[in-house]
Amino acid sequence: MSYFIHESSYLDKGAKVGKDTRVWHFSHIMSNANIGEKCNLGQNVFVGNNVKIGNGVKIQNNVSIYEGVELEDYVFCGPSMVFTNDMNPRAAFPKEPGQGYLKTLVKYGSSIGANATIVCGTTVGKWSFIAAGAVINKDVPDFAMMAGVPAKRIGWMCKCGSKLNIKDSSQCPSCGRTYDLIDNDQLVEMSEM
Repeated sequence: MSYFIHESSYLDKGAKVGKDTRVWHFSHIMSNANIGEKCNLGQNVFVGNNVKIGNGVKIQNNVSIYEGVELEDYVFCGPSMVFTNDMNPRAAFPKEPGQGYLKTLVKYGSSIGANATIVCGTTVGKWSFIAAGAVINKDVPDFAMMAGVPAKRIGWMCKCGSKLNIKDSSQCPSCGRTYDLIDNDQLVEMSEM
């Protein structure tokens, strides 16, 4: 076996787990879930049917990733953060698997802080940073730093994880990458232009 699944965890038939991925205590991966290579799933992680998780993803303890959610490569999910997948759930009128769930996409390199909530139907832009406890209820731009309930953009983040001070300089103080701010609502890395 090219991956590690702790003996207390469940891997349902039809689920795929990539090389060098580690799944720790009391986790459950349901059928048709597809988890990439070199991922780390902490204790008590649930991965629902048909969920797609890219390579190098780190999912901390007590996170549930429900059907309709996709995580691209190198996404970080902090402890006890929440994904939803149903905008109008009713216990008396359950939806059939694969029916009525809104898609949520978390793009490459994004970080989601502890206890944040990502409301279904949203896209979290690449390299964005969602603060602990934030509630995301609309799409997040690439490189955006989001905080609050509901979350608002409070700044911009570099790929390396340092906060950018776009007013004073378009260069990251930690790694030297440079950015261009377009119409005050879109940040683009200069080397990608």
